[in-house]
Amino acid sequence: MIIKEESVADAIPEENLVLSSIVARSVNKPEVDSLVEGAVISVEKASVYVDLAPYGAGIIYGREFINAKDIIKKIHIGDIIKAKVVDTENTDGYIELSLKEAKQALTWNEAEKAIREKTVMSLEIKDANKGGLILEWQGIQGFLPASQLKADHYPRVLDSDKDKILKELKKLVGQQISVMIISTLPKEGKLIFSEKDNNPEEKKEILSKYVVGQDLDCTVAGLVDFGVFVKLEDGLEGLVHISELDWGLVDNPRTMFKIGESVRAKVIEIKDGKISLSIKALKENPWKEFEGKLKKGDIIKGVVIKYNKHGALISIKEGVAGLVHNSTFASEAKLREKLELGKNYNFQITLFEPKDQKMTLVYLES
Repeated sequence: MIIKEESVADAIPEENLVLSSIVARSVNKPEVDSLVEGAVISVEKASVYVDLAPYGAGIIYGREFINAKDIIKKIHIGDIIKAKVVDTENTDGYIELSLKEAKQALTWNEAEKAIREKTVMSLEIKDANKGGLILEWQGIQGFLPASQLKADHYPRVLDSDKDKILKELKKLVGQQISVMIISTLPKEGKLIFSEKDNNPEEKKEILSKYVVGQDLDCTVAGLVDFGVFVKLEDGLEGLVHISELDWGLVDNPRTMFKIGESVRAKVIEIKDGKISLSIKALKENPWKEFEGKLKKGDIIKGVVIKYNKHGALISIKEGVAGLVHNSTFASEAKLREKLELGKNYNFQITLFEPKDQKMTLVYLES
């Protein structure tokens, strides 16, 4: 495609075109996919010409012209525009350009900048699925995982039913939410957002009031398979992991606590803007009873309380349990055949470390 002589004559004097041609041949062309900038010298029905001195002239036409029609409508001669190089030199000698791709590239650059600067933005929640919320920024669709929601928006569903979670998330559609971009996926055309910690300084200030070892009065705010969320104050929740709920075996936190229930817990870790607590730390440690009393080689009686992928858990007292490993039997099936849940058997201790709450056992045939 060639520029009409009458339109070029108005925009560029003939001697300048000759000079531009000479210079263009002596300068390395910009690379494909690189971004270039120049002044618009002609806007026609199916093409736009751009002065890319000292490289020569660029052209937006064909599919690239059609794809960028909405942008081109707002362009005038003399405007400085940025475009992406599609071809360094077509058959007519022009550098082929894409406005649409340039705009997308600039948008992704803006997204990366927003990540670096921890920019907080208010966006409308467009939709929801079982995993989280759908947002949109600068024409790019984004996803906000439920795990990245603040406590106020986190779906509190007692039985973790995915349909119920979706129902709760759907209630947020249409609302504005303050978020930060935490990851970009240009190849998939997606962004990942987080509502958590979008004001790091404020969060840091709140957390500065707490120290490891502190005992706190809390309120149960959420029950999940892996533990209990407790509210410490407005805008701050902590997690009591299932392993920190009790010295005894806990299969389901929902059977032990209720939403709104008052509990007392000890701060055991403050890290990466998160606070972890323990309820069992405020209870008497049952392992202390056996310090200096049991050792490797001792014979004890215990009850089978649970199977796991490693073997069987044997309790010698509420909160004190040891493992009989599958490897001590011919197979996992053989172990479960020999050691029935709820029954008492004799075992020999092969490892006993009460300070670390560790004990391993072997089954003794009667």
